[in-house]
This record gives sequence, structure tokens and C-alpha cells, in this order.
Amino acid sequence: MKYRTVFDIIGPVMIGPSSSHTAGAARIGRVARTLFGEKPSEATIHLYGSFAQTYKGHGTDVAVVGGILDFDTYDPRIRESFQLAKAENIRIEFHEEEAITDHPNTMKIVLHNDHKSLELVGISIGGGKIEIIEMNGFKLRLSGNHPAIFVIHHDRYGVIAAVSNLLAKHEMNIGHMEVSRREKGEEALMVMEVDQNVEQALIDELRSLPNIKLVSNIYE
Repeated sequence: MKYRTVFDIIGPVMIGPSSSHTAGAARIGRVARTLFGEKPSEATIHLYGSFAQTYKGHGTDVAVVGGILDFDTYDPRIRESFQLAKAENIRIEFHEEEAITDHPNTMKIVLHNDHKSLELVGISIGGGKIEIIEMNGFKLRLSGNHPAIFVIHHDRYGVIAAVSNLLAKHEMNIGHMEVSRREKGEEALMVMEVDQNVEQALIDELRSLPNIKLVSNIYE
């Protein structure tokens, strides 16, 4: 395994006792909130493996709720995340699942409000690092460590090319890209990790392209 910086070894600046169980959980929660794009009215967190067994003792519960409130790993407000979620009228539910997953630190977050929902599955792989492995039923593999663009679209000829050309126009370099679809000609997902944060102007242009249903992004 290669380390880019000393922080890859000692872990991130964080609130809590465990980089995998608190910092990782907070980051998964924050990715879910960022992709949801607004405050949810309800958050349901399903915990698997080690997360399900130790989440209260390791602060996984307060950490993931802090992430859903858009707090970074080092934000001291994480300690009061349950009270703050209640003050914002966000209903929180936890479920300890018995199903066996490929990774012991796995969680599924489902966010709702009156007009939209998001389902995201993430794993904490150690040192505060995470991977997002599923979004709204689409399989993917996203590190969460780089800015990324998510495009849900109709599976039509030329959509991927149109999106790629628009990123080239804005001089955005794609470091990693995945595409998936449920059925031929149905809904599809395009995920691109890029080298710099995405400007709102690019997001707006992507949303205006034909056959695009939803565009979201995460940032450093």
C-alpha cells in the first residue's frame, strides 16, 4: 500500500477515538448529505459488521449524524450531533443489521424529505479513508477523497460524449470514471472523479444537456 502523506498513516484530524469508526463514518455521512444537496427530514442508517457491533462505544453514531449535518471530521459540533439534528427536525433511526457484507465497516444511509430520497452505501477502509460502493442501487467504486461529479441520465446514445466534451471545454481533467445502468435504454449513472473542485457554471451546463435527470457533485 502506498502513502501519499504522513496523514495517510496517522489518520485525519478528527473528533472521536477511531479513524475508521468515527472519521470514516463522518465522511460517509457527509458525502451522503452533499449528494442529497439539502437538509433531509429523515435519515435512516443501517450498520453492518463491526459498525453494528461497536458503533455506540466508538462514536460511529454521533459521527455519521455529524456528517449528515455537513460537519467535517474535526468539527467539535459532532459531539452534539444528535441534539443538533433534533433541533433541525431531522429524524434519525439506526438499524443493526446481521447480514454479512464484503467489508466489516459497512453502512447504508437513506435520506428523505418531502420531494426526494437518496440511498448510499459506504465502507470505512481505515485511516479515515472511505469508499462509496453503491448509490440509489447503482454499483460504483468511489474514494470520496477527490472532487467528483455524479450524473443520472437516460441511457441514450451520445450522453457520455456530451458530458465529456463539456468537461473538456471547462478544462476539467477526469482522473477516474465509471458508468453503469440498470437496463439497456433505462436510467444510468455516470461518476467522474476530477482534479479540481467543480464550478457551479459547469454543473448548470451539465443540467441543461439533453437526457440529463440529475447532476450533483462532491468537493474537497
